[in-house]
Amino acid sequence: MLVLAHVSDIHIDSDQRSIERATRVFDYLNGLPGDIDAILVTGDLADHGLVEEYEKVAKLFSGPQTLLHCPGNHDSRGPYREVLLGESAGDGPINQAHRVGEAVFAMCDSSIPGRSDGFLADETLEWLETVLIDAGDAPVFVCFHHPPVLLHVPFIDGIKQNGEDRLAALITRYPNVVAVLCGHAHTSAASTFAGLPLLVAPGVVSTLMLPWETDKIVDLEVPPSIAFHVLDDSRRLTTHYRVISPGL
Repeated sequence: MLVLAHVSDIHIDSDQRSIERATRVFDYLNGLPGDIDAILVTGDLADHGLVEEYEKVAKLFSGPQTLLHCPGNHDSRGPYREVLLGESAGDGPINQAHRVGEAVFAMCDSSIPGRSDGFLADETLEWLETVLIDAGDAPVFVCFHHPPVLLHVPFIDGIKQNGEDRLAALITRYPNVVAVLCGHAHTSAASTFAGLPLLVAPGVVSTLMLPWETDKIVDLEVPPSIAFHVLDDSRRLTTHYRVISPGL
C-alpha cells in the first residue's frame, strides 16, 4: 500500500500569511504519527517566481518526508531550477520522474511562461511517453498543475490546461496509469479524464468559491486543506480530504 499527501498552491510570497498557512500544513504532515510515502506539491510554489520566495519554499521542503513537486503558472522556471533543483537556470519545461516504492510519479510542467492557462509542450509529452514505457508494469501517477477538464467554475475554467486531447490519446495507450493528479483550482474536486480518476488538490493559500455559493472568487479565511491518496495492493485508489485547522 502507498500513502501520498497531496498539497497544492502554497503561493509563498513576502506576506507572513502565506508562510503561516503553508507551515501549518507541513508541520502537520511532518508530525504525523504514522508513515506516509511522499508529499506531492502540484505547483504554484512561489507567488511571483522570485529567488527569495523559492528560498522560503526550500525551507518548507526541508522536512524528513520524501517530497515531489512541479511548477505552476505563478512559478518561474529559472529561479525554480536554481534554488529548488540546484541546476542552471533554463527556460525549458521542468519535467521530473520519481519512483516511490513500486509507483512512478511523472511530474509534468503544464505551465506556459507569462500566461495563466496551461499546456503540455510536445517535448513534455515525448518525455512522458518515455517515462510510461520505462515504468513497465509499475503503477504511474501523471501529475501537473493545470486541470485538463472543465470544473464548472468560470474563473478557473478560463485558465485550464488546453490541448488535453493529446494527453488523453497518450495515456490511454498505457494501462499502468492509475490516476491524474493536479492543482491550480484552489478547491478539492474529483472527476475523470481519459477514463481515469482525476483528482484536484484543494488550495493552501486560499479556497476557490463555487459560483452557486457566493459572488466572491476566493475566500481567504477558509483553513488550508490537503488530500491523502491511498493506492492499495489491488491498485484501487482511495482519497481522503483533510482541513488543517490551527492546532490540528
